[in-house]
Amino acid sequence: MELDEQTRTELEAAAFRKLVAHLRERTDVQNIALMDLAGFCRNCMSRWYQEAAEAKGMSLDKAGAREIIYGMPYAQWKAKHQTEATPEQKAAFEKKGTER
Repeated sequence: MELDEQTRTELEAAAFRKLVAHLRERTDVQNIALMDLAGFCRNCMSRWYQEAAEAKGMSLDKAGAREIIYGMPYAQWKAKHQTEATPEQKAAFEKKGTER
């Protein structure tokens, strides 16, 4: 299927919004688990969002980008939802980091 640029952008934006909403609902899924399994996390998404804004000449700081992705200030999300990573998660994360 061929899509015009506007339609493609609209569909991608809708899919992105759905992903962000899904991750906001799934607070049980920790960032380290996302990194271990998928190679990206909410922080990666916020960095990509910030980079996209900068590419458009917009000023968006790290905290602002994280708030867009998390739906609240990052410190608040961490306090409410982040748990300590298990030794296994930490080891898997470190192993993948050395493989890159």
